[in-house]
Amino acid sequence: MPLPAATLRSLNHHNYRLWAGADLVSVTGTWMQVLGVNWLILSATGSATSVGLSLVLQALPTLLLGLWGGSLADRLPTRPVVLVTQIAHAIVAATIACAAMSGPTSMTPIYGLVLASGVVSAIGGPALGKFGAEVVPPADLPNAMALGSVINSAGRILGMSLAGVLLPLTGAGGLFLINAASFFAVIAAIAAMRSSEMHRLVPTEASAASVRAGLSYVLRTPRLAVLLALALVLGSLGRNYQVTMAAMSAGPLHAGPGGYGLLSTVFAIGTVAGGVIAAGRRHLTVGLLLGTALLTGVAQTASGLMPGMTTFASLMAPIAVGAVIIDTTFGARVQLDSPDHMRGRVIAVQGVVSAGAGAIGGPLLGWLCDGIGPRLTLGTTGMAVMAATLVAAVVLARLAKVRLGRAVTVPVQGLLFRRVPAEQAPALR
Repeated sequence: MPLPAATLRSLNHHNYRLWAGADLVSVTGTWMQVLGVNWLILSATGSATSVGLSLVLQALPTLLLGLWGGSLADRLPTRPVVLVTQIAHAIVAATIACAAMSGPTSMTPIYGLVLASGVVSAIGGPALGKFGAEVVPPADLPNAMALGSVINSAGRILGMSLAGVLLPLTGAGGLFLINAASFFAVIAAIAAMRSSEMHRLVPTEASAASVRAGLSYVLRTPRLAVLLALALVLGSLGRNYQVTMAAMSAGPLHAGPGGYGLLSTVFAIGTVAGGVIAAGRRHLTVGLLLGTALLTGVAQTASGLMPGMTTFASLMAPIAVGAVIIDTTFGARVQLDSPDHMRGRVIAVQGVVSAGAGAIGGPLLGWLCDGIGPRLTLGTTGMAVMAATLVAAVVLARLAKVRLGRAVTVPVQGLLFRRVPAEQAPALR
């Protein structure tokens, strides 16, 4: 059954078609490298803890440097920043390939290169997100972001599948070389884009593009601050399903590695479906985000009660759908509701929140699963997600009521009246 035209409307734009194709190639290469790094470290050390250390090193730079990357994205034109960081990524991936092929006796160089890759992502990530918003008109940005979720899910599935096939043939080094080459697909796509069809966001003067100004904007914008706080809770307690699915497979479900692989596949299919559903919506609203978060929390709570593999997997699919709709809607609102001159820093704050949620949620859920069991962990965290969503809904409703209360009715052209913000009323009187 063909998808409705509205679901694919961003593909009507030449620049977005190039961007989407390059994104699929790049994401596929990235996930091939993820599997290659994990396998290289695990086979050399025999320690899952060592693999976890590499994940921390990958995320740490975003927590420490992400806000400065956002400031850079607001100060400079995004195109050259994206090109430089893509080249840097390619160099790091090629260097990891050389290190892997030389048969390293120590994992220290590999850890160092993983950290370097994280630094490049932290500095260039906000510019990459901002540039992605420039290849489509603002009205089509939610659709483009939803299709981006589909592409990311498809690239993850394709990358992990290809890596599994190629790893015995090429070794981890071959996967890293393929990833290095994939970044040139992004460079080629940018070079082929039509400048006349770009929707550029004007860079901000350096004096107004500081990290402090970005944080100040977030803190003095209550609606944005509430959404970010909710995203932190949802990301830490309502995500990280790789942890809880593994714990359920090894524990109550007695499904073993095969069951964990099956659940991961079901979850991945659900993310693709969620992206398609989000792409088919003309508007991604805060109401949609809150409603989906509440339903996902209910499903998460119920999943801990499922007696067998089939029933548990049947809830993983809709949970994955909800997760993508939440992430896509949140990303769209963060970008569309922020002024252009703050876009890079707001994207950076979003990235820091996402990285923080992963850093907090993974260990916390693992500790809870070990302490109280995976079933009770899913039930407890699911109820926490529902509670956080309801609190956020109440606060946002009050903020909307206060904002409405600040509006006044003023006469315009005799008997016509218009509601305007109170601070604008004196100018109209």
